[in-house]
Amino acid sequence: MGVGNLLARRRQSAILAEIRTIGSVRVAELSARYRVSEMTIRRDLAALARQGLVEKVHGGALLSGSGTGAGRAVEPGFEAKSSWAPAAKEEIARAAAALAVPGSAVALSAGTTTRALARHLAGVPRLTVVTNSVRVAEALEEEAGRRPEGDGATVVLTGGVRTPSDALVGPIAELALHELHVDLLFTGCHGIDPSAGLTTPNLAEAETNRALVGCAGRVVAVADHSKWGVVSLSSFVSLSGVDTLVTDADLAEPARRAARDHVRRLIVADADPARGG
Repeated sequence: MGVGNLLARRRQSAILAEIRTIGSVRVAELSARYRVSEMTIRRDLAALARQGLVEKVHGGALLSGSGTGAGRAVEPGFEAKSSWAPAAKEEIARAAAALAVPGSAVALSAGTTTRALARHLAGVPRLTVVTNSVRVAEALEEEAGRRPEGDGATVVLTGGVRTPSDALVGPIAELALHELHVDLLFTGCHGIDPSAGLTTPNLAEAETNRALVGCAGRVVAVADHSKWGVVSLSSFVSLSGVDTLVTDADLAEPARRAARDHVRRLIVADADPARGG
């Protein structure tokens, strides 16, 4: 990735953090602050709008859904979420996989980041993976097919009702999880906020995620920078209930400081060792 693209990503991350703090921004003010042209700022806002993070308005942008209060209960489909920040999710997955110990039992919640993580976990010997995600189970099965017979992870898939994000939720999933105990839970989320904690727009998924948290010795949240400051309908674990947060290098410094005030450990994944973090 070129220097120009890196600077644009960092500027967009900072702009997004500002919008989430104050609700809106103006093109002219951003142009003066970052000492770039108004056309450059419009391209930044357009990039954020394509990801569904902001709404462009005349002369600036608003937080997505802020005009009506909508969006907190809207659950995007799995394929739509897969197109958001794929490079960051891959960096996070690689870093998070290093936390899994051979021979241990881990749980993975549903999500596009946890699906990416599943591929990396397939290389950890003698792992048992509990998941309520059809996509995670499929990824583990695909990876097992590329390895010597018997070398794949043991997968425990809960039953339940399937959501738009391909999570299995409801009483059946929760009953299964209440009988299990894992060393480590890797959980994704729709949003992460110092006050609200980890949130999801789906009430049933939030309840099942609480059961996942309850069966885990430690909780690892995997969330890219675009999730910071987003508050969805239902909280399922406080930020202080998270042992480790694994995020990407585009998380703004104020957000990093806030995260460190709550979680026990912050890991900033970075594909390029030359970059700071």
